Amino acid sequence: MKRNIYSTLIALTALLGLKQSAVAQAPQAKYVILVTVDGFRPEFYLDSVNYAMPTVRELMKNGIAAQGLNPVFPSVTYPDHTTMITGVTPAKHGIYYNTPFEAEGATGKWYWDYSLIKSPTLWDAMHKAGKTTACVRWPVTVNAPIDYRIPEYWNYKNMSDAREYTAAATQPATLWKEVQDNATGVLEANDLNANNDELIQDENVARMAGYIIKKYKPNFLALHLACTDHYEHENGRDHYMVKASVAGADRAIKTLVEAVNRAKIADSTLIIILGDHGFENIYRSFNPNVLLKLAGLITDVKTGSWKAQFHSSGGSSFLQLKDKNDKATLNKVTAMLSQQPDSVKQYYQVINKAGLDKVGADPNVQLALSGVNGTTIGNGTETLIQTLKKVKGTHGFYPDHKQIQTGFVAFGPGLKKGTIIPVMNMVDVAPFIGKLTGVTLPATDGKVYPELFQ
Repeated sequence: MKRNIYSTLIALTALLGLKQSAVAQAPQAKYVILVTVDGFRPEFYLDSVNYAMPTVRELMKNGIAAQGLNPVFPSVTYPDHTTMITGVTPAKHGIYYNTPFEAEGATGKWYWDYSLIKSPTLWDAMHKAGKTTACVRWPVTVNAPIDYRIPEYWNYKNMSDAREYTAAATQPATLWKEVQDNATGVLEANDLNANNDELIQDENVARMAGYIIKKYKPNFLALHLACTDHYEHENGRDHYMVKASVAGADRAIKTLVEAVNRAKIADSTLIIILGDHGFENIYRSFNPNVLLKLAGLITDVKTGSWKAQFHSSGGSSFLQLKDKNDKATLNKVTAMLSQQPDSVKQYYQVINKAGLDKVGADPNVQLALSGVNGTTIGNGTETLIQTLKKVKGTHGFYPDHKQIQTGFVAFGPGLKKGTIIPVMNMVDVAPFIGKLTGVTLPATDGKVYPELFQ
């Protein structure tokens, strides 16, 4: 019986091009590669007719998968990526949004710096276990304790060129030149962007990560492929460039598989492919700050003349009170939202404090809105409802429906081949990694699913 199991494992890894000299007999993985495809939807690997992800489907067939993975709230990139590597919700890890609330108006800054994370991370746990770590374009890793670190970072005043900021934040400093010399060639301004229907960003991220795998063999490497998200935002869920991005992400993942092969670590490597959120088509923007302005709650934010503001995070928005104990203003906003005509109320749902606490959202907020019926939530103060000129896409919505779910696929030692479970939660990712590596975090909100393991 054991001989048949081992033969099957050897055959399936060969099918993927994962060469190995022997099949690992221990259930633990010595190496972990955590890959996020931003905007990854379950149909990308469950639907073989409309989406080209042959590598990911092969990993799923010979590994495990979920039909859906619930994101956190707001279902946006930085909170979800931080939950992946902490196993806790934003209420505990402190990365509440992509961009912090700035009372005097948004400047374009993001939650880049690792010091903003309030909970232990897998980076910390791996180091305590004596293991080496790496990241390529992973969110919230500027100044992170990562051995080989190429963080996601850019000049918010000039988002078209991320090279200078990324290079300055790379650790060790020589790594930036090293990956260009050995993996990507000299990087130009657009080589870390998703512009002009190009997919070069994901290609370069995968090449950097592949080089680091071959050269340094870190025990834990995480990388972020962002092109799919960009083109879903630009064109909605079903555009040609979305399908092209999905195929491009699959090729990037194959680059990582090939690097694992060449590093001769295939028999002890766990590969995880997942997303941070799903995506929804949007046709309009609802701007609740218009209502606050009409009610006299916003006069001039630059001079501090305001009592309440909504802070938009994709398809949701969070009520920020100047005085957190101002119950009168909170009650006024709540009543105002409930009194809107049905022609307006059809575009949002109100998430009260209980709903926010249930999913571990920003603990400082008492009320939030989540768009419905193809509606995103904006920060504008002039027009209440703006119709978009073409269909676009977004995320950030409250995680109570299928479209906002993302995907999860894993392949490696210790997994029960061919197992597909209906649903997981983002907080379950870190415990899953802990189960297979023996590296654990002190406390998480997630759980382990025994049916996924041998």
